[in-house]
Amino acid sequence: MNAKTLSVGEQEIAYYESAGSGQAVLLIHGNSSSGKSFQKQLTGDFGNTYRVVAVDLPGHGDSSDAVNPDETYHMPGYAATIVAVAKQLGMEDAVIVGWSLGGHIALEMAQHMPNAAGIVIYGTPPLSYPPDMEAGFLPNPAMAAAFNPELSDEERAGFINAFFKPGTTAIPAFFDDDAKRTHGLARAVMGGSIAPGNYTDEVQIVSSMTQPLAILHGEQEQLVNGDYFASVTMPTLWRGAAQIVPDAGHAPQWENAAAFNQLLAAFIADLD
Repeated sequence: MNAKTLSVGEQEIAYYESAGSGQAVLLIHGNSSSGKSFQKQLTGDFGNTYRVVAVDLPGHGDSSDAVNPDETYHMPGYAATIVAVAKQLGMEDAVIVGWSLGGHIALEMAQHMPNAAGIVIYGTPPLSYPPDMEAGFLPNPAMAAAFNPELSDEERAGFINAFFKPGTTAIPAFFDDDAKRTHGLARAVMGGSIAPGNYTDEVQIVSSMTQPLAILHGEQEQLVNGDYFASVTMPTLWRGAAQIVPDAGHAPQWENAAAFNQLLAAFIADLD
């Protein structure tokens, strides 16, 4: 896949675009990853049907590192960047799909993109004030590495392995390359920003959201507590519950792309 670039202020942002021309779908990756993680949505039937764009966050993938890390590497900063990308690409009415950190960014974007057709999050428990990390996340030691500025080879391997269902061994090398490339401050500043006043209360967002909201969840997720979703009030939740992607963990868009893409397509169809 060849990345295209555009400018948001002083920031160079890389993105990938599919060949399709249908409903716009904007994909936002997770911590220490990149748009490459959405290869199976950008190509094949899904990418040929819909106009799919996957963005590299600042400090990730082929995008440049943030000029002002403290103003960029947190939910509001990332959200402002991706909203600007959406406007430049004429995707104000896109379905916004966020994976893990990308899901938190998607929720932060909701108030700034009122014409978005819908929002899909996965690997993303909506966080309130104060953030109840113990309720939303599983006690996985890999979480300790999520906000470290520098990762040892062992920490990086453990973090990446937690993206997938237990026992997975065939992990594409680009996941490791993406984690190595990620600007260390992107993890450190984000970790320090998860506190009241530094992001919008996501439980409030989903409780008052007017756009349709879908939550997908890997059946063998190792990082997010799937039971948490039932405790959050979400009036516009698609099908009334989180939708399970079988035979997948934290990265169902890669592990079981067929089931994942089918759910996305069904959600888009129900928007009509």
